[in-house]
Amino acid sequence: MIISVYKPKGITSYDVIRKLKEKYPREKIGHGGTLDPLAEGVLVVGIGRESTRKLQIILKGTKKTYEATIELGKTSLTDDSEGPIIDTNNSHIAPTEQELIAVLSSFKGKTLQTPPKYSAVKINGVPAYKRARRGEQFVLQPKNVIIHSIKLLKYDFPHVQIEVACESGVYIRSLARDVGTKLKIGAYVSSLIRTAVGSYTRNDSINLS
Repeated sequence: MIISVYKPKGITSYDVIRKLKEKYPREKIGHGGTLDPLAEGVLVVGIGRESTRKLQIILKGTKKTYEATIELGKTSLTDDSEGPIIDTNNSHIAPTEQELIAVLSSFKGKTLQTPPKYSAVKINGVPAYKRARRGEQFVLQPKNVIIHSIKLLKYDFPHVQIEVACESGVYIRSLARDVGTKLKIGAYVSSLIRTAVGSYTRNDSINLS
């Protein structure tokens, strides 16, 4: 059985699996694509050994859609609201909407992106976020990712709301960071919702409660 669960903000993707194991204690359960604790939205879950095997096949190359709120003029060590957050726009310069749209558009298509240091990307078998929390110094290599579209939903400086459709492997936190870098004022993701994974959408996802 493959289902779509709506993960609430504040818990890990594996917390969702733990909750489902209370209902299906004898089944193997897995998910197809981690959502950060501070993010919410669609989490595709396989229940049963056969379904968990099918997850990667079904979701390979699947388009994902996100709605994100970005705060300009500040950066975050984690590239999201977990922080710590630093004010990087002391002159309080506000980019015009045209400048913002031009920068957002520059990331469409195939683009190089460096994952956040606080991410699950593994370095010699150890997740980057664990190394970062231990204070280790390391460099993550950029990789090619594909962003199909970026739509500006609302702009009220310093807050930017966007909709992003992309392939697997894209970090919206990295996108926000890179947008801030191109605008020369810094930026981070203040909220993130995954609204769809392929044909699985938030409208037909099961509420975890």
